[in-house]
Amino acid sequence: MPITTDLTVFGAELRRWRQHRRYSQLELATTAAVSQRHLSFLETGRSRPSPEMIEHLSIALDVPLRARNSLFNAAGFADAYSEEPLDGPALAQVRQSLETLVEAHQPYPAYVVDRSWNLLIANTSAALLTGILLPSEQGLTLGGNAMRLFLHPDGARNAVTNWPQAASVLIERLAAECTTNPTDTHAKDLYDEVSSYPGVADLPKELAYPSASSLLTEIHIKNADVDLRMYTTISSLAAASDVTLDELRLETLLPADAETAEKLRHLNAE
Repeated sequence: MPITTDLTVFGAELRRWRQHRRYSQLELATTAAVSQRHLSFLETGRSRPSPEMIEHLSIALDVPLRARNSLFNAAGFADAYSEEPLDGPALAQVRQSLETLVEAHQPYPAYVVDRSWNLLIANTSAALLTGILLPSEQGLTLGGNAMRLFLHPDGARNAVTNWPQAASVLIERLAAECTTNPTDTHAKDLYDEVSSYPGVADLPKELAYPSASSLLTEIHIKNADVDLRMYTTISSLAAASDVTLDELRLETLLPADAETAEKLRHLNAE
């Protein structure tokens, strides 16, 4: 977002975040320990926020780092948070650590995705499993995107016996991300795309399965080559100070039974 000195732009963005988080001015002022009068002046552009105040209110409103930079720009300040490419020199040590982490998860699948669910890092087991479930040309067609690979009719859905339940959790998770960060147009575009796939709109909304906020989601994969029952967990990096790192997600799969654990060990030993 271009840097501007029109403080009404900052005020409008701050107000949108406050309303999105369902705070009244009084509630936000109380939570952030600032005066309601000062908050009102900030929202109307009558007062200029300091960088410290922008950060303070962003924390109170749980604003993601990318959107925090927009707030800083709207108030006339430069970005407060860097956005370095994961394959660049600035994040080389972090990338190496992530690669070590996913490889340490062997023989179980693990991978890292960005905010648009594009696959960035995958261990050997994840690559093997993807190769079994999808011919290489299909994987390329779907762009190496985890949401597309799982939800598209030409993706992995035909090999997932409990696809409606697992897909319901996944699409709800993406919807929750759109709700949490309404400024993320990439997430919204991806949600609109995968929601248009055949069968996705008909997914059950309430199931006796983990909710989108649960730590574990069960997936049963079965075709001519494999029969695997796994739990998948998705986590993010804590206390990230770079936009790229703030938006990374680590997904790990664990065997749900001894048979799956043995089969995954066998697959990786071949």
